[in-house]
Amino acid sequence: MSRRNAFIAAVLLAAPIALASVSPALASSGGSLPWEGPLQQIQESITGPVAGAIALAAVAIAGGMLIFGGELNDFARRLMYIVLVAGILLGATNIVGLFGATGASIGLPDEQTISINQSGEGEGAHG
Repeated sequence: MSRRNAFIAAVLLAAPIALASVSPALASSGGSLPWEGPLQQIQESITGPVAGAIALAAVAIAGGMLIFGGELNDFARRLMYIVLVAGILLGATNIVGLFGATGASIGLPDEQTISINQSGEGEGAHG
């Protein structure tokens, strides 16, 4: 067998093996970036119970300063309003949760509210 035929035979044997081993690698998803884990933890912490505690403390302290602070200068009063609004914004998800809303999901209607005409008659059948 000549060198050329041996090379062609080796390529013909190696090509299916290489293509079979590449297909799982092409189908897999890429790994996550190194900073996605810590950012996910920060996001969960900010939207979780930490946000509720910070919001409650901010609203209580800012409200107390505005009520019992006496004569605050303009800068301190505006700073207290900013802290008050920030506390309300941080606690907005908890406040909305108190009213029973669970996010932006749209639920399916109850089976009792769906009325289907089982008789097969149209609207004009009875009048």
